[in-house]
Amino acid sequence: MNKPITVDYFTDILCIWAWIVQQRIEELNKQFAGKIEIRHQYLDLFGDTATRIQDQWKNKGLYDGFGDHVTQSATPFESAPVNPEVWHKVRPTTSANAHLILKATELAHGSQLAANFALVIRKAFFIDAQDISHFDTLDRLLAQEEIELAPVHDCINNGTALAALIGDFHRAKQYEVKGSPTLVLDNGRQTLYGNVCYRVLHTNVEELLRNLESL
Repeated sequence: MNKPITVDYFTDILCIWAWIVQQRIEELNKQFAGKIEIRHQYLDLFGDTATRIQDQWKNKGLYDGFGDHVTQSATPFESAPVNPEVWHKVRPTTSANAHLILKATELAHGSQLAANFALVIRKAFFIDAQDISHFDTLDRLLAQEEIELAPVHDCINNGTALAALIGDFHRAKQYEVKGSPTLVLDNGRQTLYGNVCYRVLHTNVEELLRNLESL
């Protein structure tokens, strides 16, 4: 059996569109099990939430305006519920702490567990309205999932998690990633950005696999 092809998947954990697309990514992974390997990588979109909201939503209601936008964007998608307190009352200061924890989890416990934990964090924010910018919240979620904390903290303390996160940022720049979510196929030759429907995702991956098999 050929080695699975790598699909680089760039998101920010606080991005509503990544939350909306989540179910499609899960289905893609299921349909092409053993044929693709989705490599979860993170972007610095909400690294400084206050500045982002001030710059982009100053004349549109600031946090409340953005919260309304997030809720309205998700309304057509039953698989992506949003708690009404998100951004109205619960306002994470940064996505960076969550991204750092996820890279540490990946280094300490493997990519699959880290991918599963990313979904846990997204649910904690979008469904349960938990402030996932706090390390104590993230540690509590780790404990809830029975993920051993000490190896995760070691990867943060020794700098390897931060180095891995910076690596994600560099790859995003290399591939000229425009935003979240973005799938990069065939070593950067093909990019799928934004709210891409499942049929398009499936067709592009299927075509890539077919081309590789014909070589």
